[in-house]
Amino acid sequence: MYNAAGQLNKDQLVERFAPLVKRIAYHLMARLPASVQVDDLVQNGMMGLLDAISRFEAGMGAQFETYAAQRVRGAMLDGLRENDWLPRSLRRDFRRIELAISKLEQENGRPPSEKELADALGMALAEYQKMLQDARGHQLIYFEDLVEEGGDGFLERHLTNDANEPSNLLEEQSLQQSLVQGIEALPEREKLMMALYYEQDLNLREIGDVMGVTESRVCQLHSQAVARLRARLFGGAGVKKKARKNG
Repeated sequence: MYNAAGQLNKDQLVERFAPLVKRIAYHLMARLPASVQVDDLVQNGMMGLLDAISRFEAGMGAQFETYAAQRVRGAMLDGLRENDWLPRSLRRDFRRIELAISKLEQENGRPPSEKELADALGMALAEYQKMLQDARGHQLIYFEDLVEEGGDGFLERHLTNDANEPSNLLEEQSLQQSLVQGIEALPEREKLMMALYYEQDLNLREIGDVMGVTESRVCQLHSQAVARLRARLFGGAGVKKKARKNG
């Protein structure tokens, strides 16, 4: 991968790691709405790959593929943030779901069922499930959740050389612990779906085959599981504040 001058050969690196860009793009697509085009993700990812090639130094102590994957994923997420891909109305709908989840969990001491959530939102079960299907891009964490006014962005804080700063590590460990607890509290089917997707790295069609459901049903389960986790991570008060802000 080096030329005669001992420098990284950019053309060879682009050719070798282009499949990595596509793999990351298609993995992200499973969590994005249909309005997002995979070609746009790939284009942004290729820009991230070129940036990684220009910035990487062999003496950094990191393997190029690991470094490149961070830059590629970061470039894709930056592109999504700049394009504001999630409609405000959709974000607002999911704030309502998060509020309903928090409220029903506090009242009943258990995760609410889909029917209970649909009833709480004043809609038919089929309508609620369609909302989940349409909003497959509902994310666990939005940039606005992690950026204080006037503060640095999530990627800027996590993809720099300050990763070993104790306060950053404590913050990340706290988030991970909350996520683990939240996943353990999920209904069994949603817990299985999350394990297959995030741990086994299966795509939605493969998960559907394992669980004996359609791919669209897997999308619904994923959206609902994410809503439950967000309700646990940010709580009712935080959700209300954000809902008022977006309303």
